Amino acid sequence: MEKGHYPQKPSYYYTLNLKEPRKSIVVQSDVCVYGATSSGVTAALQAASLGHKVAVVEFSRFVGGMTASGLGATDTGNRHVIGGLARQFYKDVGEHYGSAEQWFFEPHIALSVYNKWLEHKNISVFLEHRLAKVEKIGQKIVSFTTEDGIEFKAQIFIDATYEGDLMAKAGVSYAVGREDNDVYDEHYNGVQYGHPHHNFIRFVDPYKRPGDPKSGLLYGISDAKAGVHGQGDSLIQAYNFRMCLTRENANMIPFFEPHNYSPEKYELLLRYIKAGMFDIFDLNRPLPNGKTDHNNWGAFNTDHIGANYGWPTGDYETRERIYQDHISYQAGLFYFLAADKRLPERVRKFSSQWGLAADEFTQSSNWPPQLYVREGRRMISDYVITEHDTLGRYTLEDSVGMASYKMDSHNCKRVVKAGRVMNEGNVEVAPLDPIPIPYRSIRPKRSECTNLLVPVCVSASHIAYGSIRMEPVFMITGQSAGVAAHMALKGDGAVQNISYSDFERKLRGEGQILAVGKDILYE
Repeated sequence: MEKGHYPQKPSYYYTLNLKEPRKSIVVQSDVCVYGATSSGVTAALQAASLGHKVAVVEFSRFVGGMTASGLGATDTGNRHVIGGLARQFYKDVGEHYGSAEQWFFEPHIALSVYNKWLEHKNISVFLEHRLAKVEKIGQKIVSFTTEDGIEFKAQIFIDATYEGDLMAKAGVSYAVGREDNDVYDEHYNGVQYGHPHHNFIRFVDPYKRPGDPKSGLLYGISDAKAGVHGQGDSLIQAYNFRMCLTRENANMIPFFEPHNYSPEKYELLLRYIKAGMFDIFDLNRPLPNGKTDHNNWGAFNTDHIGANYGWPTGDYETRERIYQDHISYQAGLFYFLAADKRLPERVRKFSSQWGLAADEFTQSSNWPPQLYVREGRRMISDYVITEHDTLGRYTLEDSVGMASYKMDSHNCKRVVKAGRVMNEGNVEVAPLDPIPIPYRSIRPKRSECTNLLVPVCVSASHIAYGSIRMEPVFMITGQSAGVAAHMALKGDGAVQNISYSDFERKLRGEGQILAVGKDILYE
C-alpha cells in the first residue's frame, strides 16, 4: 500500500485570507440560522415556507451535518413519532430509490435533498463564514459578525450548530460534560461502568511492557482515576467519522498509510485481536449500491476516546487540531488493520477488502467532512430534560416534538482499573415511551436572550441528551424552531411570549407529532 495523504486535505478550519481589505457588508433577514445542520435546514425551510426571509450561515463549505456526512443508517427509534419535514426528508430520499420512504441511504442523496430544499426563494445560504462576535442590546441579539467582516442582522436567530457557538457568544447559560447524579437525582449520569457492549471482554494488559506499570501506559489509555458510579466531570462522549465504505472494487479507494502514521497507536488493539477479539466491522450497516455506514462497535474501534475534550468550547484552531487528529487516528486504524504483518492474515485479508467509496464526499477527498460531534454545549434554560422525562416520570404540556431513541452515551475515557484496561461512560437505556421535548428546552431564559432559539444544543442533562441527539430529532426540533420564529415575528418578537395553544395548533398543522395517543397510536 502506498504512503500518502488525501489530495485535498479535509479540514474543519477553512483558511480564509483575512488580510485582504473587506467592504463592510450587512445581510438583513427576518430569521438568521447559524449552522446548516439537518436542524438548521429544516428550521430555514419552515420559516421560509411561512413567508419569512431567511439567511443560513454555515461555518464550513458543506450543508446537512451528519445526515449528509456518512450517517446514512438512520437512528430512528420509534418511526411513528417522526412527522413533518423530518418524515418528508425520508420520503424525498425514498423517491430517489423508488420507494415510499428510505431510512438507509447514500450520503450524496441526502445532500441533494437538502440542497434542493435550500433553493427556496426565501432562503439565502452563506458558506464558509466563521462566527466572530455577537451584538446585543439588553436581552436581544441585534446581529452577529463573521471573521470576514459580514454582519448578519435579523429579528430572530436560530443556533443550529452541534456546538452551540452562537448561543454561547450571546451569553446564554450552558453545561459541558456529565452532571453528578445528585444534580438532577439521576442514576445514569456521571461515571458509568455498567454496559458491556463497548468494553474489553478479554483481559488486555495496559502497559507498554506487559505487567510493568513503570513502563507507562499504551497509547489511548488515560492515567486519570477510574472514578465512582455517578460522579460528575467535564468529560464528553467520544467522537468519530461515520465512514462510507465499500467492497466494490470499481468504486473503492484502498486505505493507505497516512504521513504521520504510528503503529504504536494501535498496540492495544493488536493485543485485543491476539486475545481473540476482532469486531471492528461488526457495526457496518449496509446502504444502497454496495456501500455501508461504518460506526463504532466494541472495545476498540473508530471512536477516538478521550481525544475530543477541548472541542465544545475550543477556538477554531483547537478544533482543527482535534479534527486532524481524528482523521489521522481513523485513517491509520484501517491502514493498520489491512497492512500490519503482526496481525493474523485473516484480519488483514478481510480488512483489505474494504475502502472508501470513490463517489462519495468528492469535495473532501472521499472523507466525510463533518466530525460526529455527539455532544457539545447544552443550554441551561427554564426546563432541563433529564432521565426522569425519558423514563416517563413527568408529564410535559409544551411539546414541540418527540424523541424515542435509547439514552445512548458513547465512552468518555479509557482507564486502568484493577490492573486491566477498561472503557468508561457507555450507557444504553431505552425509554419507556417516546419523550416529549418541551418548548422551554429549545429557547433560553428570558433574562438571557429573548430572540434566540436553540434546537440542537437543547436544555438537557448529559444522559437525557443521549436520547435526543439523533438526526431525525434535530430535524423535528429545527422545524419547530422555524414555526416558533414565525409565531414570535407575528407577536412582539420575544420567543418566550408566544401562545403555546396557538403554537401547538400550528405545529400540528405542519405535520409535527407532539404526543403519543393524541397524534399517533401504536400499531
